[in-house]
Amino acid sequence: MRVDSADDGDFTGSHMVPLLNATRIDAACLGNHDLDFGMEQFEYLAKKCTFPWLVANVLDPALGEGVPLGNCKRTVMLTASNGIKIGLIGLVEREWLATLNSLPPNLKYLSASATAAELAPQLREQGAEIVIAVSHQRQPNDEKLAHNVPEGTLDLILGGHDHTYNHCIINNIHLLRSGTDFKQLSYLEGRRNPDGGKGWDFDITRRDVVASIAEDQPTLETVTKITSALKAKMEKPIGWISAPLDARFTTVRLKESNMGNFVCDLMKLHYDAECCIMAAGTVRGDQVYPPGVLKVKDIMNCFPFEDPCVVIECSGQAIVDALENGVSTYPALEGRFPQVSGIRFAFDPSKPAGSRCCEVEIAGAPVDLERQYRLCTREYMVRGKDGFTSLLIEEHGGVAKSIVDEENGLLISIILRQYFMSLKVLGRWKNWSSQLGQHWGGVQDDLHNVHPVREPKQPGSPINERNTATTQSTDESKTNALPSLVGKAQVSTEPADDDGASESEDESTARSDLPAVPKEHSEAERKLVLARKVMRKWWRATGLKGHPAMCEEVGDDFGVSWTKGVAPRVEGRIRCLGGEE
Repeated sequence: MRVDSADDGDFTGSHMVPLLNATRIDAACLGNHDLDFGMEQFEYLAKKCTFPWLVANVLDPALGEGVPLGNCKRTVMLTASNGIKIGLIGLVEREWLATLNSLPPNLKYLSASATAAELAPQLREQGAEIVIAVSHQRQPNDEKLAHNVPEGTLDLILGGHDHTYNHCIINNIHLLRSGTDFKQLSYLEGRRNPDGGKGWDFDITRRDVVASIAEDQPTLETVTKITSALKAKMEKPIGWISAPLDARFTTVRLKESNMGNFVCDLMKLHYDAECCIMAAGTVRGDQVYPPGVLKVKDIMNCFPFEDPCVVIECSGQAIVDALENGVSTYPALEGRFPQVSGIRFAFDPSKPAGSRCCEVEIAGAPVDLERQYRLCTREYMVRGKDGFTSLLIEEHGGVAKSIVDEENGLLISIILRQYFMSLKVLGRWKNWSSQLGQHWGGVQDDLHNVHPVREPKQPGSPINERNTATTQSTDESKTNALPSLVGKAQVSTEPADDDGASESEDESTARSDLPAVPKEHSEAERKLVLARKVMRKWWRATGLKGHPAMCEEVGDDFGVSWTKGVAPRVEGRIRCLGGEE
């Protein structure tokens, strides 16, 4: 039975429909995250959209001859205000299919370039003066498409799937990708070639979405309505970090990250595995989380996926093959790049894909290709997605044995919340059993050898107090100034009450001397965002590139009295040979 999540509050994509419709979209290419909740839910929501969804080169025979996946359209014809007809073709890459959680059987994939070469002439016969490929492909595959189609087939390729802004011209075709998450847009003006020949000249202007641009009030009202029920819960602090957490795509998808190390270590220790591999695409924050309060929404935004952690038994060779797959597309910003725990390895990007890894160690010893290891990973990966076919479990046609299956695994976001709850010194779950306390106590003993914690501030210290370093002329002052930049963006620092949480009378009394918690979440959030922007500019101005400064701990007086502060680190688990790390 299908449930409209806009009615029941369980947002499974329904909340995006009114927002997308409000932007007056003319057409959209199907993307992998449009299918996060399955084909049936996508088709249900697509019918509510006021624009067509396109994908021309993935056909589903079960829907009929030549019918695209999800009952999308292959092409659409638009008419501009001046009467010029514009034909659109939706194209996706073959690798795109490997990222999907659930697909109908027996899909037929067609070459993107061959499909464009077939459909573009048909559109021109129907009167299209401009033909545009709207794609969901990585930059190299869009470039391949531009090289392979006959001259005059396409005028523009508007690409997605990468999280970057880029514009280039190949084979007289403009290739444009306009960023992600509405952070950037592009304004295009097309003019016929002045010599009277075929083809068009395009002027392309990048437009960044900045705070000086007024918010659209109807859209703001829609967003407020959708988020109001969740806002109070999501704004609650869950923990405290005393070192910046680097979750940028340009870090986690290219090299070792302290965020990746921290989460992988938690996964491994929570399940008592020997090692852990997490595809970097798991980390969706794409930002640096500065020292200070970590809220529920930070965890949910950074780890939104609903496939659980699992544990499998697989060979050393399978793990090496998984690492090879992870670095096979380097330096592309692919989500398959591995973040690891219990594993150390080096890779040489100058070597062919499949033979780049070397010096692989697991659990502190050189890898034994024949030995069976307990590996913790995501359920997504043990189904062979993103090319991790070496980790396929027996149920999906592989050879790896399932130890903790998807029915018994926890979401990463839940593991993180439980860990931060275990650090608290005030307020516990009423269901926090002694066994759970013992479990997380053991996890902390091992985890904090790598990622140390700062003890809570002494009772009586102001809970909202942050380090206010004075300006100095030494290099050390650059790091010490960090808390002062963040300190002006104060938000609620009262710990979150999790489901089932309660305070005993003693705990309530112990907290009675704490100052009142500010409630102006929107203003506090605005200040926090501003502080993060200032920090990014400051990092660029001082020439800091992320490591090791990204993992610097802050001063001793930076903290709160209700929890310990976590300081995740990098430690050389992943080394790039012959390239920039």
